[in-house]
Amino acid sequence: MPVIRALTKAAKQALLTPGCRHRTTAIAVRTISISPRQVTSDASFHSVSFSETDHPKVLITGGLGQLGVGLAKILRKRFGNNNVILSDIRKPPSHVFHSGPFIYSDILDYKNLREIVVNNRITWLVHYSAVLSAVGEANVQLAREVNITGLHNILDIAAEHGLRLFVPSTIGAFGPTSPRDPTPDLCVQRPRTIYGVSKVHAELMGEYYHHRYGLDFRCLRYPGIISADSQPGGGTTDYAVAIFHDASKNGKFECNLKPGTRLPMMYIDDCLRATLEVMEAPTEQLSMRTYNINAMSFSPEELAAELKKQIPDFQITYNIDHIRQAIADSWPMNFDDSNARNDWGWKHDYDLPELVTTMLNFIGSDSRLAHTN
Repeated sequence: MPVIRALTKAAKQALLTPGCRHRTTAIAVRTISISPRQVTSDASFHSVSFSETDHPKVLITGGLGQLGVGLAKILRKRFGNNNVILSDIRKPPSHVFHSGPFIYSDILDYKNLREIVVNNRITWLVHYSAVLSAVGEANVQLAREVNITGLHNILDIAAEHGLRLFVPSTIGAFGPTSPRDPTPDLCVQRPRTIYGVSKVHAELMGEYYHHRYGLDFRCLRYPGIISADSQPGGGTTDYAVAIFHDASKNGKFECNLKPGTRLPMMYIDDCLRATLEVMEAPTEQLSMRTYNINAMSFSPEELAAELKKQIPDFQITYNIDHIRQAIADSWPMNFDDSNARNDWGWKHDYDLPELVTTMLNFIGSDSRLAHTN
C-alpha cells in the first residue's frame, strides 16, 4: 500500500529565488494508508473523457510561472471560468486575480493541498510547480524539496482522489550519454542536474502509479518554451526569450551560450495547445504516458540571423556561462516526437520565422523595432 507523505504546517521562511516559486519548509512525516482497490476504482471513474461527463474541475499549481496563466486562459475558455483554479504561493498581479479563481497553495503543505482538492471537487491537476535548471544547481536542497517532495504530495493526492494528473518533463531529463540528434522517447537517461534528475524521477513515479494504482498520469517532455509576456526564469534555454526583449529595446544582446549550441524550442501557444490535447486524448490512444513534443531546433547564431531580417542593425555578442553551457551540451539537440504525432495527432504551428515575427510583434510595439519600421 502506498505511503502518503504529509507535511505539517511549520514555521516557514520565504525563500523566493528568480525562476523559483517555492520556499523551504521544515518537514515532519506521517503516513496514511490508501487502498489500491479504491484508488484504481476512482481513477477509472475520473479518467473518462470530459465530454462524457461534466466539464473537468482543474487545479493548476505553480500557476504564476511562464505557463500557468496562459493555460488557465485556454482552459477557462473551453471549460468555463469557474472550473479552472490557478494557484501559487505568491501574490498574483491584479489582472490575474480578477481573471478567474485564484487560491493560495503550497505543494509542500500536504494538508492544505488535499483540502483544496476535496473542497473544490478537483478532477484534473496540472502540476507546474518546479525549480528550474540553473536555479536548481545554485540551490540543490530547495530543488530537491520542491521538485521531489512536492511531487510525492501531488502523486499521493491524485491517486487517492482519482485525478487526471499532468506533470511536465523537459529536455533536461536527458544527459550526455543519451542520443542527442534526434532524442527518442525511450533511451538512456542520465541527467547531470538536480532539475533533470527530479524530472526523470517524476516520469518514473508517475508511470509507476499509473501501472500500480491506475492513476491517470500524463506527461510531456517540453523543449525550451518561448513566450513574450514572461521574463526569463532561471532556465538554460531562457536566452531565447531574453534575446527578443534586448533586441527590441536596444538592438543588441549578450548570449551566455556558444553560437552553435543547438537546442529544441517551441512557442508557448504550441506548448499550451499540446498540453490540452494530451489531457483530452482518450486513454486508448496513449501508447505511453510520457511523450516528447517538438516544434523547431536552432542555435543562438541561427536565431540571431533570423532576427537580423527584422532588425538589420541587431548585434549579438557572447559571454559564455560555463555552468549553463555544460547543461546545454548534455541536452538533446533535437527531439523525436513521432509517437506524439502518431498517437494523438500532435502537430506544431510555429517554425523559426513565425516565432521571430510573432515575438517581435508582441514585444516591439514601443521599441526600436517600431521606430525602425
